[in-house]
Amino acid sequence: MNNTLFTLAIIQIIISIILAVCILFVSHKILIKLFFKEQEIKNDHLAFTIFSCGIFISIGIILGEIIPSISNIIRLSFTQNNIVSFTDIISYSGIYLFTGFIFALLINLATFLLFSALTKGINEFKEIKQNNLSVALLVVSTLISITLIVKDSISSLIESLIPYQETLNFLTK
Repeated sequence: MNNTLFTLAIIQIIISIILAVCILFVSHKILIKLFFKEQEIKNDHLAFTIFSCGIFISIGIILGEIIPSISNIIRLSFTQNNIVSFTDIISYSGIYLFTGFIFALLINLATFLLFSALTKGINEFKEIKQNNLSVALLVVSTLISITLIVKDSISSLIESLIPYQETLNFLTK
């Protein structure tokens, strides 16, 4: 058994679970505050539930692209003679998560702008507050589609930020 690989896998699992739970918890709290400032959320508010599920799936897809990059930074710290310090791991992880958060916001904003442009005269937030299931399903399907389309680009961007050690090109020497 490769102990280093096993340790890295355990670290990746722990980081993934902690980040996912924290980010989804905060996202849920923000959604409730955004939609239900004055009123209490009802148990039978299916449109909000569908909308929240779409947001969570979108966040999960984006996090799924970011967590491997964080694991690569940790792997570099174990395998490259400590060229990456613990401070660097925290710094790069923060940069990756912040970048993912910004892209999640941009994807959500783009979805609402696209949906608003396609459906003139419909206020999506108001319709979801009023438990309009068809609007919630259309917004969520648009959100998930856009997220799936851009996820590889986000992954490439995050991967480009990893400080891999320079390799020599023996063919040019």
